[in-house]
Amino acid sequence: MTVTSPPISAISEVEHRAQLRRALIASTVGTTIEWYDFLLYGTASALVFGPLFFPKSDPLMGVLEAFGVFFIGFVGRPIGAAIFGHWGDRIGRKATLIATLLITGVATFCVGLVPGYAKIGMWGAVLMTLLRLIQGIGVGGEWGGSVLLAMEWARGTKNRGLLSAWPQFGAPAGLFLANVAVLGFSYLSGGHFNTWGWRIPFFLSAIMVVVGLWIRLGIEETPVFQKVVADERVERVPVLEVLRRQPKQVILTALLRMPEQAPGYIVGAFIFTYATAVLHQERNFVLMAVITQTVLGFLWVVFAGHFSDKIGRKNMFMVGCVFMGVFGFIYFAMLDTGIPWVIFLAIALSLLPVMTQYGPEAALIAESFSPRLRYSGTSLGYQLASIIAGGPSPFIATWLFARYHTSLPIAIYIALCAVIGIVSTAMLTDYTGKEISAEYAGV
Repeated sequence: MTVTSPPISAISEVEHRAQLRRALIASTVGTTIEWYDFLLYGTASALVFGPLFFPKSDPLMGVLEAFGVFFIGFVGRPIGAAIFGHWGDRIGRKATLIATLLITGVATFCVGLVPGYAKIGMWGAVLMTLLRLIQGIGVGGEWGGSVLLAMEWARGTKNRGLLSAWPQFGAPAGLFLANVAVLGFSYLSGGHFNTWGWRIPFFLSAIMVVVGLWIRLGIEETPVFQKVVADERVERVPVLEVLRRQPKQVILTALLRMPEQAPGYIVGAFIFTYATAVLHQERNFVLMAVITQTVLGFLWVVFAGHFSDKIGRKNMFMVGCVFMGVFGFIYFAMLDTGIPWVIFLAIALSLLPVMTQYGPEAALIAESFSPRLRYSGTSLGYQLASIIAGGPSPFIATWLFARYHTSLPIAIYIALCAVIGIVSTAMLTDYTGKEISAEYAGV
């Protein structure tokens, strides 16, 4: 196996800093595009897909069915983590990230082409399910590589939290762009939004993917992976190896994400259903509130990563867990006042506890795995949370409200997730104190 990047020793400090900047830009722009693709589907599921693809169901059941298709994308994410984690640890971070960007982008563009129930019946829902699965597979391989691209160009560990938080910026930024696109075409298409207006944001993904590919083609492979190759330590089947050597880390990284991911999709996707169907707020009002939410989110996420360099990854993450567990009750109490400005404020602030966890999360998870197994380990742990937390959470929240006709059970669900996150984080061990500190931290 060969690596086309220059030898590690041949890279000067100036060139290293230039490559680090390129890696940060490539990982941040790439994750923004991929999360735009993935999260756009969640917004459309809450606003459009129920009546469009399941018109014979009552409104709430139609939303549940749409969120069921939404969940399929999360099933695909661990599959993508296994596939691309394998290749990311075998052939490198760069090539794998180019593949994930292409797969997700093509699937997203095709979503905009799918006819509704009125034209092809249930085949529309079948096609949407297949495309959502493909989207999930692409995103499943994206996150681990993007984080490693940023983190593995760092020298030492003093600023890894900050550097690893930049790819995390892509999630709120992608949600921001997705909601801006939906809001813009909601205004432009007017009464035609449910027929053709919702499709245009999906088509815009093609342009964004071209930009992302151009940026990613210009970066070098990370020094850490170069050293793994140079030392002939590339694993033959890294996914199986990480499950054999570090199963505890895989399980704990999935569990610790529950108070970040489950509430994240409640405040980012379920809120459209709750605010429009229950609180009777206008669609564009909710979109504006969520856009404000995302701006505050991507402004805060990098600071949260930076603070983890000061007080420790675990400490910062557990602060976020406590923040989230308490905020769930405050959030729904504010929403249930029915006062528009209070509803707007609740939605606008709701991503802050999520980003308090999301900022340090990348370094926290990546530092728990051996460098030669890191793409596979981080991807599997991170994406398994999609099945137990992110994917089911809008469905669970909708079901809880339909069953109990009050938001309190949803707040309790969020608090339980926070407890699981705190316990799992406390049990997670840091791998950087072992092999990486001696062999890879100074690369």
